[in-house]
Amino acid sequence: MRVYALDHVQLAMPRGLEDQARSFYRDVLGLTEVAKPPALAARGGVWFAGGSLQLHLGVEDDIRPARKAHPALLVDGLGELVSVCEAAGYEVTHDANLPGYDRVYVTDPFGNRIELMEPIGNG
Repeated sequence: MRVYALDHVQLAMPRGLEDQARSFYRDVLGLTEVAKPPALAARGGVWFAGGSLQLHLGVEDDIRPARKAHPALLVDGLGELVSVCEAAGYEVTHDANLPGYDRVYVTDPFGNRIELMEPIGNG
């Protein structure tokens, strides 16, 4: 018996704001929307993928955004992605406290903290 991989990360979002999720995760971060199975699609929310990353946003009526707990997404071209985030109106916080990485934090439209990180020397 073993735990060997992470299948996906799920974050919460308010009901009916799937277009805001698409605007951030698809249009700003560049992830691809993935169709939810029909039985799960009826619940609302939206799923995204990029490389081996699977990120699901599920509807939560009494949403409490993840402000400390967060997904850390590996990226290529962090500087360009920071510019895209800022141009779309998202505030980016730089953090130089992790040796070997350039990294920033951005908050999605629902208040969830997202870490974007790039190994130094990849940009």
